Amino acid sequence: MTSSVISITRRLEFDSGHRIPNHGGQCRHLHGHRYAIEVTLTGDVADHPGKADDGMVLDFGDIKRLANEHVVEPWDHAFLVAKEDIGLVDFLNSLPNHKTVVMDYVPTVENLAAAAFGILKPIFSQAFDGRLELSCIRLYETPNCWADVTHS
Repeated sequence: MTSSVISITRRLEFDSGHRIPNHGGQCRHLHGHRYAIEVTLTGDVADHPGKADDGMVLDFGDIKRLANEHVVEPWDHAFLVAKEDIGLVDFLNSLPNHKTVVMDYVPTVENLAAAAFGILKPIFSQAFDGRLELSCIRLYETPNCWADVTHS
């Protein structure tokens, strides 16, 4: 079989709370979502007869392991809060053993998708000797609303 560049995607889910402090509607209130993140990698199909990865771009378990370690687990069951949201940051910090992630930006789905892309791009590149490229992160805030960040 000839070598082909193929994209593969792994979907993972996590739960997080947030708020958009300056929003004019309901999103200014504390609330949560069941997020779903899709991690898409592009690369050549391995031609390694007799090896475990023969015929694969990458084992889906490797995508799961790295995405879980660097994005999903840190954000799962955490409250994602903008550092500028000082009153809320102070309140969350007053709660014993509360899982809070203070972010440099307002935790919109667009900003979270861009952050996940920024975190995972070098991870996948370094982990697999540059033979794979993180080509897209799709982050669903709800089943009907999502943001895509693609390699440019």
